[in-house]
Amino acid sequence: MRVLVVDDEPDAIELIRFNLKASGYDVLTAEDGEEALLKARKFSPDLILLDVMLPEIDGLEVCKILRRDPATATLPIIMLTAKASEIDRVLGLEFGADDYVTKPFSPRELVLRVRNLLKRKESKQEEIERLQVRDLELDVARHEVRIAGEMVELTPTEFKLLRILMERKGRVQSRDRLLQDVWGYDQLIDTRTVDTHVRRLREKMGIAAAYVFTVRGVGYRLMEPTD
Repeated sequence: MRVLVVDDEPDAIELIRFNLKASGYDVLTAEDGEEALLKARKFSPDLILLDVMLPEIDGLEVCKILRRDPATATLPIIMLTAKASEIDRVLGLEFGADDYVTKPFSPRELVLRVRNLLKRKESKQEEIERLQVRDLELDVARHEVRIAGEMVELTPTEFKLLRILMERKGRVQSRDRLLQDVWGYDQLIDTRTVDTHVRRLREKMGIAAAYVFTVRGVGYRLMEPTD
């Protein structure tokens, strides 16, 4: 699996590259936003580790551009953010990042996040499974979502989130449970990560957004409206 690491700090790049290579990944690097976009399109990496603070084009803008391009719209992205910059983490998720890691980070944790996200991308590709709620269709084998027959582009995280909600239709899923089942976190993480992804998912679902209900103080549930 190929990972593109984007950071303008040589020491950070070297640390990440060493640990990813030790874990069996092929590593590409870029030092600014423009180079990141070029290599993402040219080499088709399986995942991008993207620092927020970059020269030329910052990481948030790079994320937004990649999500607008059909060729890279579903590319898994993990943002690297400064610990004090909560706004950067929130914006990164709003712009379509699948996950974020704060600096300074544990190399072991970073590799674990990469592994978990890549597993989501390739998990159960051999299965033939189709889930449907009214005009909302999710094809697991093809990794496709259609609403009223129209294709909807989802990130790997959004796809897994929707799949879990559809598989557990009618049952309330707590934010903590979703963090564990979608992101693979077995420790307390900011639950706003879940809220941000649900909001983005609803925006993409159009008329089918009405199927995702908020259970105040608990989490979310997918079910057919009673009309």
